[in-house]
Amino acid sequence: MISISEKAAEKVKQMLLEPEQSGKNLIRVSVVSGGCSGLSYKMDFDSQSTETDEKFEDKGLTLVCDKKSFFYLIGTELDYSEGLQGKGFHFVNPNAS
Repeated sequence: MISISEKAAEKVKQMLLEPEQSGKNLIRVSVVSGGCSGLSYKMDFDSQSTETDEKFEDKGLTLVCDKKSFFYLIGTELDYSEGLQGKGFHFVNPNAS
């Protein structure tokens, strides 16, 4: 399962109200090539899922990811912070080493 923290859910709900997100109601999370370890996390908004997407409902939101990414994201929580390191979304992945 992939989940979303309360703080991240509040921020996403605000962002989905913005005009440029019109019609989008899904949070698409994925793992893409790049970064120090060869992989990095990605979050986007989407209006449609595919047959092969994994879907998760949490805090009134729907998160989707492709099957390949799901392998890396099992148990991950999408979080949002406004700390000294800057503000933004980050992935809390218990499987990352």
